Amino acid sequence: MTKTLDNADFSVAFYSGNRKTGSINVVRCEAGRLSVKPLPVGPESGLDNSLKPVLIGVSEDHRAVLLDPQTKQIHLQAEFPADTFPAHIYRDPQSNRDWFMNDGDKATGNDTLNCGDKGSSVTVVENSNSTRAKFLKTICVGRGHHQAEFSYPSPQAPQVPRRAYISSLNDGTVSVIGNDPADAASYLQVIATIDLCEPEKEEGGQHGVPNKAFPHGLAYSPITGKLYNLNNGYGSVAVIDPVTNIIEERIAFKGHSNLFAAPGGRYLIGRGADRKSDPDHVIGKFSVLDVTTKSVVDKMDLADIYLSKYFFNADGSKLYFTTGSSGSEAQQKNIKADVMLVLDLSALPKLKLSTEVRVGTIGTVDFHNVNGRSELVFCSDSVGGNLVILDAERDVVVETLPVAEGVSHSRVWTLPRD
Repeated sequence: MTKTLDNADFSVAFYSGNRKTGSINVVRCEAGRLSVKPLPVGPESGLDNSLKPVLIGVSEDHRAVLLDPQTKQIHLQAEFPADTFPAHIYRDPQSNRDWFMNDGDKATGNDTLNCGDKGSSVTVVENSNSTRAKFLKTICVGRGHHQAEFSYPSPQAPQVPRRAYISSLNDGTVSVIGNDPADAASYLQVIATIDLCEPEKEEGGQHGVPNKAFPHGLAYSPITGKLYNLNNGYGSVAVIDPVTNIIEERIAFKGHSNLFAAPGGRYLIGRGADRKSDPDHVIGKFSVLDVTTKSVVDKMDLADIYLSKYFFNADGSKLYFTTGSSGSEAQQKNIKADVMLVLDLSALPKLKLSTEVRVGTIGTVDFHNVNGRSELVFCSDSVGGNLVILDAERDVVVETLPVAEGVSHSRVWTLPRD
């Protein structure tokens, strides 16, 4: 056992599946000793996708926390139903509420159970990874894949209300939802729907919803008190005032497929991929947008890298980016799909790549934090079925633990202590 794990004390949940069936293992570390405990796998529910139980967490006593989408009841049970899939989650950093995304069915983008033919939905739950998990509400929003972001007052922008913003890919809208329990009139209510359409970029100057904005990237800056939404279809960033919910201006930002804020909120980071300029190599692309000057201040191109998911360590000093496989057959022969990138955010506004760590085909990443600092980095290696553990200070692998059979999809998340 490495010295890094000698005094470690943590529990993590490791989900692995093929998008049809899956399993959960709990990895426990006590005084450096690792153990793997599988949750018993129950029979498949046999229900349609819209009626299957939704995994919203694993409790501190290591039971599956399941939401019945029809009754909205939360159940804790030792057995994990084999065809249950973890919900796509956004955690509100200002509260104990988690927002689970429902992108609707593939054909229409509608959540027919909760919203009929009027859109898809988000579900809000308190204390998801806990025996105290509580369903709050399912809210209908726009159609298609969603992203979420949260606004809040800050010393620089004390007038900003607490709101949740949900973008909808198929409709080209952002739904504005009250997120302040003290404001009963607006709490968990849709306050407004922002139309992201830019008619001059639509065929025939068409205006309205649905449109081709294809929003995919939301970021809030407490420095400016503004919300920034990437319109992937238009190659622009819509700057939204969360007080009025009006688009104040648009910033050209082509070549990016996602946008997020670096800790502190002054710099927004865009990521994208160039599959056209070189027939043999995919080029991963980073850009830094300074919200105070509304200009791109740095760029980075990385050969044979397709950027996937991003994660920040506890103090916001590092950005961890997983990679994936994309592009033509020739490009995929050269692509590095088994590395994780670590960027040093103390160098901002300059982009500084600290290291590339070979960790396998990573599903997700989480951290073991102590007193506001990350001590360990957890990576779920989907194909290898391994939990890969890194020393968060040196970003080197200290343990590769076999957990499950290799599959196409995996997730890892830290559990609260009992």
